[in-house]
Amino acid sequence: MLAYAPAFLLFLVFCVGALREPRRFSNAVLLGLSLTFASAAWLLELIRAHETLGKDLTIALLVLAGLGVVALSWLLITNGVTMVSKEGRSLANLLSLLAGIALATLVALFVTASVLRDHTLTVAAGTAVAVAGYIAFLFVCFIVYGFLYGRLHIRRRADYVVVLGSGLIGGTDVSPLLASRLERARAVHRKLAVRGRRPVLLASGGQGPDEKIPESHAMADYLVARGFPAALIDREDRSTNTEENLRFSKAIMEKANSGYRCVVVTNNYHVFRAAMISRRVGIRGHVVGSPTAAYFWPSAVIREFVAIFVAYWRTNLAACLLFFLGGLSVWWLS
Repeated sequence: MLAYAPAFLLFLVFCVGALREPRRFSNAVLLGLSLTFASAAWLLELIRAHETLGKDLTIALLVLAGLGVVALSWLLITNGVTMVSKEGRSLANLLSLLAGIALATLVALFVTASVLRDHTLTVAAGTAVAVAGYIAFLFVCFIVYGFLYGRLHIRRRADYVVVLGSGLIGGTDVSPLLASRLERARAVHRKLAVRGRRPVLLASGGQGPDEKIPESHAMADYLVARGFPAALIDREDRSTNTEENLRFSKAIMEKANSGYRCVVVTNNYHVFRAAMISRRVGIRGHVVGSPTAAYFWPSAVIREFVAIFVAYWRTNLAACLLFFLGGLSVWWLS
């Protein structure tokens, strides 16, 4: 049972951190580490108790992991083609395609190194796999914890329901993506109203260079046209990105009620990063998500992860450099 001690301690630290502040990325990493250590301890115990079975299971897991990478690369490339055909050739829409090509290239490098048995190529492939494994670990942590965070219960008290804006169609019309946020906001508002509160719905979004009106105005018009009381709608119309959405919305809420609590609504793929930003700017509340079209989800999630990865660029650069130096040392000494 001592083999499980590191996993238990990491999980305990995770629980404390998540209870104190659930909007930290460190919670995701701690949960991932605890699950990894627990899995390793279980496999070690199995090998000790049943050596042949444990070794066979280890080989089977490695084979499944390899096949999973191949299947994932194919799915990402296929999704990338669909994304480009439906949404256009922007960098954000190309992310799933690029990720699939990167995985396919990694597989090809690994297979080539295994066949040729060239020392330099083998070390390069091993280093690339190590770096990819590190990034994949963080990505899985992000997905798992983001899923859990998105299922937190809405607090009984909320003075505001803040809806984060998104691009308008034709510069004036609410897009399906934004409509899903507004419909979720209406549902959250109804739930809070049943509990006896009448929160203000704060539409947050400024006017982009290709938009004829601020997003918040289009959002308010959408809500009023569907029967939502205009008296319960407020607008934040200066923001150009998520951080400004939250920062400017915070100023409006604090001016009206210094002790406010709020629920922030965005799409499900955006929930955890929006929650991290809300913590950074000092928002008192939590974030919930609305559904997203299946074909749009992979590229959107990758984009969110890339933004978080870049936000911690010093730590991630240091880790990748350590892998590179480790690979260089192996190549030099062997």
